[in-house]
Formats: sequence, C-alpha cells, structure tokens
Amino acid sequence: MKLNDRGLLIVLSGPSGVGKGTVRKALFNMPGHNLEYSISMTTRKQRPGEVDGKDYYFVSREEFEKRISEGKFLEYAEFVGNYYGTPLDLVNEKLAKGNEVVLEIEVQGALQVREKCPDAVFIFLAPPSKQALYDRLRSRGTESEDVIEQRVQKANKEFQLAYKYDYIVVNDTVENAADRIMAIIRAEHAKTERTIHRYIDLLK
Repeated sequence: MKLNDRGLLIVLSGPSGVGKGTVRKALFNMPGHNLEYSISMTTRKQRPGEVDGKDYYFVSREEFEKRISEGKFLEYAEFVGNYYGTPLDLVNEKLAKGNEVVLEIEVQGALQVREKCPDAVFIFLAPPSKQALYDRLRSRGTESEDVIEQRVQKANKEFQLAYKYDYIVVNDTVENAADRIMAIIRAEHAKTERTIHRYIDLLK
C-alpha cells in the first residue's frame, strides 16, 4: 500500500527566458520517475521546431476566450498580446492516476494556481544573474528588442515575487537545476502532512 495515491502537482515557474523548458526536458530525461508534463494552451504563434499538442496546444484567441468563459483553465495569463493557460480537466485526470504533473508556467499563472491548489509544490527557477537572463532572451533570435525589453521589465517585477514559492532553484547549469528539482519532488512525498493519514491506516 502506497502512502500517496494521488500524484503531486509541481509548478515550475520563473521569468521568461530563465530556461524553464530546457530544465523541464532534462528533468523528464532522468530515469525512474512518473512525471507527466501538463501541456499549456496558447494563442501565440508556433515557433520553429515546436509541435502542436507536444510543446503547446496552439489555438485561436476566440477559442481560448470561449474556454475562459466556460471555466476550463486551472490558470491563464495574457502577456505581449497572447494568452497562456493550463487545461483543468487534463491535469485532474493525470493526478488521479497517481502521476506527478509538472506545470511549466509564467509567474502570473503560478500565483493563480497557488490560490486554487495550495497543496501543490511551487518551484521558482531563477537565473544566475540578470545579465544571464538578458543574454538568453537575445540569443533566441525570435523576438524584437522591444519585446525583449518588455520581458526584462516583467522579469524584474517577478523576481520580487519569489518569496511566494516553496523553493527557489538557480539555473546555473541545466543538470544541477534538474537534480535539485527531482530531490525536491522526492522529499515532498515524504512530508508528514502528505502521508500521515495513510500511514495511520497502515498501522491499523
């Protein structure tokens, strides 16, 4: 009998350009886990190499707003003219199977999830320096200087919200960041408040 039947909701968040996607992929490449990625929905244009239904669900603005009105998002946010959101039904389905569900979302969305799911695990991925974040945004080569500047200004505000998270992980190297996150997930499963009721049942 397991002490945890329902999976953990893991919220991986941080400023745009900090490397959330890269760290998440490294985390999923680690052996011996039952992590599932919660694919976000967005109205932004598909970038080269991205696959619909794998990287994001790419939808029209009209469809996204319809889903908002129907309450079908765990969280959603709008930035630089595009919506981003987490489909609620898919998350619940995966958690019920006992899988760990990883949300890779923006800070604004993470704070919405904090209100709805306080028992989730919130991890703030931080850059080793502000300059490293700026360099990463520029190296993408997919956005104008104006958009990059907007993202940098937004990141400066988001740094101030890191205290709302359970953990802060610095992305100094991708491998180190992924290792730290995996250690957090394993430790969370052993927390008394998550396991005590099932443990008492085991002793009966």
